[in-house]
Parts: sequence; structure tokens; C-alpha cells
Amino acid sequence: MFDRKKFIDASLKESSEVKLEVLKHCYDDITKAADMLLESVRNGGKLLFCGNGGSAADCQHIATEFMIRLSHDVKRKAIGAIALTTDSSNITAGGNDIGFDNIFARNVEGIGRKGDVLVGISTSGNSKNVMNAFAMAKEMGIKTIGLLGKTGGKMKNECDIAVCIPSENVQRIQESHITVGHIWCEIVERELVN
Repeated sequence: MFDRKKFIDASLKESSEVKLEVLKHCYDDITKAADMLLESVRNGGKLLFCGNGGSAADCQHIATEFMIRLSHDVKRKAIGAIALTTDSSNITAGGNDIGFDNIFARNVEGIGRKGDVLVGISTSGNSKNVMNAFAMAKEMGIKTIGLLGKTGGKMKNECDIAVCIPSENVQRIQESHITVGHIWCEIVERELVN
């Protein structure tokens, strides 16, 4: 029989342990990525986010924290951030007309500019449409950050900075992606006003 108490205990402990591993193994990459994001914002750039499934939802979440605000004690202007995952007409037309593998690259081409930063989120690190977006970004002089899982998959070598959550469990990777996104947003908004 399923033991709910045991399951909840194990899940929360595993989540905590993964986050401690993130601190141990990802600190430098998280910091470098925060510096890249902050530099872009200070120089008038915008932040673009792309990913699939749960990672698409994470893109919306993190982009919104940058645009609106995360910390209610910080009074700041909006930070230009957009999730490339939210326009259903754009995504379905792109999927139909140019192929699903090209939807994010097309949006980077259309709205991205040198000085922006593209953040690609993928638990597997093997999302073809995110890799194609990274390729387009590089062609345009846009810096890239991969928020990935495990070993980073194929995407690890396709981005300027890769933060690879050290876990095999998709749920724990996704939880840590949101935590890292919140950390980036707080660093950027607090350092912008100081």
C-alpha cells in the first residue's frame, strides 16, 4: 500500500538535498549567469526565455518575475523579459509552416537584438527547438544561458553558460530551475537599485 507520509517525507528531503548539491556544484555558473543577465539589463537589453512543456511554464514564471517584480521591498522599473512560449497563434503557425524545431529560432530572429540574453530551459538538455534558438542567437550576437538537468545533454555545449542541476529526477530538476530563476531575478533587481 502507498505510504503517503513516507512519500512526502522522501520528496521534501530529496528536494532539499538536490538544492544543496546545486549550491555545491552550480554556484559559479549561477553567478556567471546572473552577471550576464545584469549586464544585459544595465545596457538596455532584454531577456528571452524558451523551453517545452513544464519548462515552457517555467519560462513564463521567470520572465514575469523579471518584468513585474519578485521582491516586494524593491522598487524598480520593469525589466524587459519575454517568454517565447506564450503566443499560441505564433507557436501553431510556426509549427505548421516552418516546423516545431524552428519556432523559437524564428522568434529570436524576429525580436532578439545583440545585447539581449536568451535563456533556454530543458530538463533533458536535448530540446532541438531550444538548440536551434541558441544557434540563431549566436548568429545574431546574443548571449545564451542553458538552465538544464543532469549532464546538460547536447545543449550544454551550445550555450555560453550552462547551469546543470545535478539530479536524474525531473521533478527535482524543475524545482531547482525555479529556485535558480528566482535567485537570478533577486540578484538583478537588488543590484540594479543599489
